[in-house]
Order: sequence, then C-alpha cells, then structure tokens
Amino acid sequence: MFENLTDRLSKTLKNISGKGRLSEDNIKDTLREVRMALLEADVALPVVRDFIKSIKERAVGQEVAKSLSPGQAFIKIVQNELELAMGEVNESLNLATQPPAILLMAGLQGAGKTTSVAKLARLLKTRDKKSVLVVSADIYRPAAIKQLETLAGEVDVEFFPSDITQKPIDIANAAIKHAKKKFIDVVIVDTAGRLHVDNEMMEEIKDLHRAIKPVETLFVVDAMTGQDAANTAKSFNEALPLTGVILTKADGDARGGAALSIRHITGKPIKFIGMGEKIDALDPFHPERIASRILGMGDVLSLIEELESKVDKEKAAKLANKVKTGKGFDLEDFREQLIQMKSMGGMMGMMDKLPGMGQVPDAVKNQVNDKSTAQMEAIINSMTKKERAKPEIIKGGRKRRIAAGSGTQIQDVNKLLKQFTQMQKMMKKMSGKGGMRKMMSGMKGMLPPGMGGMGGMGMPPGLGNFRKK
Repeated sequence: MFENLTDRLSKTLKNISGKGRLSEDNIKDTLREVRMALLEADVALPVVRDFIKSIKERAVGQEVAKSLSPGQAFIKIVQNELELAMGEVNESLNLATQPPAILLMAGLQGAGKTTSVAKLARLLKTRDKKSVLVVSADIYRPAAIKQLETLAGEVDVEFFPSDITQKPIDIANAAIKHAKKKFIDVVIVDTAGRLHVDNEMMEEIKDLHRAIKPVETLFVVDAMTGQDAANTAKSFNEALPLTGVILTKADGDARGGAALSIRHITGKPIKFIGMGEKIDALDPFHPERIASRILGMGDVLSLIEELESKVDKEKAAKLANKVKTGKGFDLEDFREQLIQMKSMGGMMGMMDKLPGMGQVPDAVKNQVNDKSTAQMEAIINSMTKKERAKPEIIKGGRKRRIAAGSGTQIQDVNKLLKQFTQMQKMMKKMSGKGGMRKMMSGMKGMLPPGMGGMGGMGMPPGLGNFRKK
C-alpha cells in the first residue's frame, strides 16, 4: 500500500534526518522533493499546496530551530501534517440512536460497494456484537441482489429479500419495519451504482435518503482512482449529506492520492479502509497509523490488533508449550503457522507493517514471499499424518510421491525438510537457558543476505518488547 509514495518520501527525508542544522535552503530543497512525491502519488494540487505551506511555516519557525535534532523534528512535522490531511484520528460510526441504526451506502458501480456492505456487517457483528440486517435497493442489477444474499450467508447476518419490480424506497422501508419487529440493531442499505455520476441516480438516492433518514451515509470509493476518487466524493457530498467514506482496494494502491485528498476536498472523514478481497479485509481508518506507514515507520499497533483478533489462542498456547519444553514440534505445527500467517495477509502483509521495511532491499523482500509459503503448505498437505509427525521417515520414494502430489520438485521437498530441521533445532535452543538469545543468533544464519541485522525473522530489534499502549 502506497509503496511509491513511501519509497520517495523515505529517500527524501533520509537526506535531512541527520542534519544538525536546518537552513532555508535545505528545507526548500526537501520540500520541493516532498511536493514532487505527492504530485506523483496523484494527490490533488490544492491539497499539495496547503500541505507544503503548513510544513514550511512550521519548519522555518521556532518549532525546529529550538529542537535538539532539527532533522528529526522536520520529519515529525511531515508526519503530523500527513495525519492532519487525513483527519488526525479514526472517526467511528455513530450508532447512538433508537434501533435500528440505518446506514446508507452510496457509490459508483465497480467501487466494491456490495462487498463493503458485507464486510461492514461482519465487522459490526464480530467487533461491536451488533445484530445486522442487510438489504439491496439496487433494482437495476438482479446480480447485485443475489451477490448480497450470498455474502450475507458468508458473514452470517440476516438478508432481507428484494427484487427488481419494487421501488428502492419501498424495499428500504420494508426492511426497516422487519428490523424493528425483530429488534435488530443495524440495517445496512445497499444502493444502485452507476458508471458515472448522473442526475437520475442522484435524485433517486436523495429521495431514498429523505425517506429513511440514515444515521450514517457512507460513500464507497476505489482508492486506485487517485484524486478522481476525491472529486467523485465531492460530487456525492454536494448531493447527499455524507458522514464518511469507505476507501476500497487500498492494497492495490501504490500511490496514495485518494487517502491524502479525500478529507481535504470533501471535509468528510475516511472511516474504513478495504485492504483486499477477503470478507474480513476491512479495517477502521487510523490516519496516524497510515501516516506512519507512508513514512516507512511501520504500523505495529495494527499488527498487534490483527494478532489478537486472528490468531487462534488455543493453538498458539499449545505451540508455546511445545517451544517451552523443546518437544513435539512437528510439520503439522509448522503447517498451522503458515495458515495463521495467511489469515493475516501473508508474510508480505505482515512485513508491510514492520518499521524499517522501506530500507530492506527488494532482492531480500523477494526471497521472503507468499508464493514460497503457499508452496510449503502444499508440500505439507501432500504428506500423511505419520510423515508430518515423523519427518525423518521421508526418504526417496516418499519424497517423489509428495513432490508429485504438491506439484513441486524433489529439491523443493528437500529444502522444506532442511528448513524444518533448522527450526526444530532453534525450538530446542529456546527451551534451554538463555534460549531467546541463542535462537536469535541461530536465525541470523537462516535469513537472506542483508536481513541478519534486523533481529529474528526480519523483526526489528526490540519489537518483542513492544507493549500495546
């Protein structure tokens, strides 16, 4: 996410970070680079102008002059301005109303609106413990109604049926009436999308809004459309009293223009960010965390929250016990770890949130990829239970069968077994006295060149001592 902007800003700010003294000249040069980085990231020009002006006023003023480390103080100013541009803090949904709280979803066709309805319903159900009803008022696309019904089943929330012969207002009113009878907490109304902003569409959604009076009107927009996303949001905001934005497909957005422009142009907060196609890939939008990631400082808080919500605590406790005793860690445990990692967005998804990843060479990152973890999982899946428990019995004939079953080569099976043997040795080291230190020094030999200095498994030194604040 935002890779291009992160790379450009990281290089630019690295040049100024060590300066013992800042002059108007080196601030001017750095701001020129920051400006170019933002424009290349497709950030809207008025946003760039205000952003650079604010940084300049603060950097040339007393704020940096009195600092013990002017270079670091300048980076802090850039970070603060990024946070301000995106809205400072996460703004949650306002559900403080007589149930059901009605949420209206608006947006263009193809922005991921229907999927976002299901993702939001899942989030409200699992995180906020709300009962949720979803309904489609898209009478132009029967497939959209069917899609929402399927997704509602996947996330286990109630779906209210509708069809193309009905009027959107009648559909929404019937769903709300049903929700009141069943004491449902939240009703999410999906609306029709179009390929462009048109008057007919706007009038229809305005009428629907007046009729159902939602507590939240959320605009769903594709992050990959850059500053166009902000301009479309502005058009909708002029027609509807929007309360917030859901930014979708941010995992495919290497630039970041939409995230940095929307708040400034519409005055409305980004409340959620979609980070993939999976049904759990919707997160509250935290400007301070996104700013940290844009500047290559990682997002450890989000990583910890993901670990807490997605890691199976019972399985983790069993594994911890095996590590502690140094006994019983087998290929089945290894497979479980790969599955857990995949549920958190894979190795690259986790690494993206670690501080300092911007400084790791691409050649090193490419060696730690999700393709290799998927291959390892396929190899272990091709083994019998006995082979997973006792890898030492895997010889010639068994290796050939496992390779054929997983669509890999015998050398891939050998490589996996070698890695597993090294891991087993580390587990034994960990169980003894001074275990963690021994394990870390042992792991340096396993890491690709250039990553040995980053702490165990590519984790930055000290991350193990991180505590959620």
